[in-house]
Parts: sequence; C-alpha cells; structure tokens
Amino acid sequence: MTLAGWGAFILWGGVGVLLVELLRDAYHVLCHQVPWLARWHNRHHMAYRRDLSLVSLETYRASQLYHDIAESALLVLVLGLTAGLAGIPGLWVGVVYALAFLGGATQRYVLGTVKTDYNHQPGPLLEPPSVWWVNRTYHWRHHFDNVNAYYSGVFSGVDKLLGTALSLRGRTIAITGASGALGQALISALIRQGAKVIAFTTHPERLAGQEGVTVIPWQLGEEAALQERLARVDILVLNHGVNVYGQRTPEAIATAFEVNTFPTVRLMDLFLETVQGPEARARKEIWVNTSEAEVSPAFSPLYELSKRALGDLVTLKRLDNRCVIRKLVLGPFKSALNPFGVMTPQAVAGMIVALVKRDVRTVIVTINPLTYLLLPLRELAVTLYFRLCTRPAA
Repeated sequence: MTLAGWGAFILWGGVGVLLVELLRDAYHVLCHQVPWLARWHNRHHMAYRRDLSLVSLETYRASQLYHDIAESALLVLVLGLTAGLAGIPGLWVGVVYALAFLGGATQRYVLGTVKTDYNHQPGPLLEPPSVWWVNRTYHWRHHFDNVNAYYSGVFSGVDKLLGTALSLRGRTIAITGASGALGQALISALIRQGAKVIAFTTHPERLAGQEGVTVIPWQLGEEAALQERLARVDILVLNHGVNVYGQRTPEAIATAFEVNTFPTVRLMDLFLETVQGPEARARKEIWVNTSEAEVSPAFSPLYELSKRALGDLVTLKRLDNRCVIRKLVLGPFKSALNPFGVMTPQAVAGMIVALVKRDVRTVIVTINPLTYLLLPLRELAVTLYFRLCTRPAA
C-alpha cells in the first residue's frame, strides 16, 4: 500500500471509530425515548448504586445482556453493512472497534466478570465534569442527576448538539443582581428550565410577589451571612455590578471595585468551600458575569478596570478545578447600567441558558465580532501565564 493509501486508511479508520461513537450515543438517546428500548436499557440503570458500586452480580449480568450486548451487536451490524456497501477498507476499523465492545460485554455476561468500563468504576468522584471527553463525573450525572441528559459515552459532542450537556431541571440556582434587568430575565429563563431560583438582592422590594423565587436580602460586605444558604445551592450566578461612568474620584474607584470585583471574589470563595463530597463536584457550578470590557472599551474606565480584574481572578480560580466556573462575557444590553444597550436582556438570558446547556464554559453573547476572536486568545494567554507563575491553592 502506498503512503497515500495508508493515509486514506487511517483517515477512514478514524471516521469509522467516530461513527461508532455517534451511533452509540444516538442509540442511547433512543433508549430514553422509545418505550420498548427503555425497558431493556433500564436494566443498565438498575445495576448501579449512587457510588457506582454494583447492586448485585445478577442485576449487572442482566444489564450486560439487555444493554451492552444488544447495543454492541447493533453497532457491529450497522458499521459492517456500511463498510461493505461503501467499499471503504478503513471503515472496518470501526467494525473492529465495535467488536471490542461486543467481546467485552459478552465476556462479562457469560463469565460474570465484574470489570466495568472507566465511566462506571466505583468510588468517589475526584474532579468536575470534563468538557469534551466524558469522564466519570460527567456520566454519573446521567445516572443520578437527570437520566434524560448527559447521553454521550466518550465524546460529549452529541450532548452539545442536543443541549443536554447540562441539565438545569431541579437545580437550586442562586443569583446576585437579581432585581436588575438581566437578573430578572435570567430568573424567568431558569424557571422555564425547571430550576429552583434564589434571588440574592440589595433591593428585595423590587422582587416582591414574584412567583417561584425565594428572595434573600443581601448587603455588600456581608457575604459571610450567606454561607449557610450557599451550602444548599447547586449553581451560583454572580451577576451584580455598578457603572460609575466617567468618574475618577477616590470614592468612585472604591465603589467600582467594592461592587464589581471584591464581593464577587468573596462569594466565590465562600461557595467553593461548600464543594465538599463527590456529588458536589458533579452538581455545583459558578457563573460569573465579567463583561466584554475584559477585551474592549466600555467608555467607562473604572468599569473596565474592575471587570477586567474580576475576569483575571476568575481565570486564576479556574486553574484549581474545584468545580465548573463559567464566564458570562456579555455585550451591551439595555439596563439601568447601560440605557443605550442594543440587545434586550431577555435575548441575552436566553442565549446564556442555551449555551450553558451545551456546556460552554466561556459564554460570549455580543454583537461585536472581535470579542469572539480576542477573548479566547486573551484567556489562553492569561491562563498560561497564571499556570506558569502561580502555585495551586491548598
């Protein structure tokens, strides 16, 4: 075989493996939508306890027969027919890949061998859910957070496409700046997703009578008073802020940083202390509204400086990987802080929810195309600098 022939074989072999994973994830989705397939697939869910230990050997063997063997046999059949009809030798690599799944499942069923795949290994969850590669924590959420989400088996592409890479249903979500334009729009969007919303606000009177929201009064500088409440929160959305516009007095400088930067960092630290135990790593997250002022002018220098400092501190805290920390990098939307905004807060909130459900860790919503180019480059450079020049937190 020529060098070009080997190159084509390797390329199509990779396509074959990718097709196996896509078909496996598609079959998994169908198992939660088609009743008769669900009856077979439920044997798989019945085999594991919350720590992913086995309920019993008998239940585990039944799961191998009704789920793993059935799934793998279907993959071998479909890929074999595809490779044969297409006449592309490289696709047979996908068939061999699927046969490996079938062989392992058959061995576990016939011999009663308790040797599960990596995603079902028992024991504590040691890291947050990964982004592109499905790790144990990511898959644990499919079993014990929401069975109608987190379908992907190896690569999370199918979940990102379907919007099932993060489920908000039943999550307790606390949000600061809840009485503002974006805060209220986010509350409505999160409630529509089935979340339980807690509003931390310095203006509780503005949320009086709003259904489906627990309102908790909060004053700047008194973040420690929220610690007990934060222990029961799954997702903390840090959305408060102030704009002092063109001022540069000492009071304006203090206000910009004491509202936009320091309380957010204190709340992040308090929340990170609550990430205790394996399930907390799977369920707890922080979302921080940093603004596209990180990379572009907002024509308000103190707003830019305080938000840029916040963005850098969020990048720094991400390195310790205690839980998922998302940035919300938002362009100009109409609000009390920016009456000239061109986007509506409702549209921005809708885009935020759509993107986090696809597990986007740096959420950019703006009309400025340069932000989509500059922010990732800046984030990469700052992350590398911090990683090289700082030590992990204890």
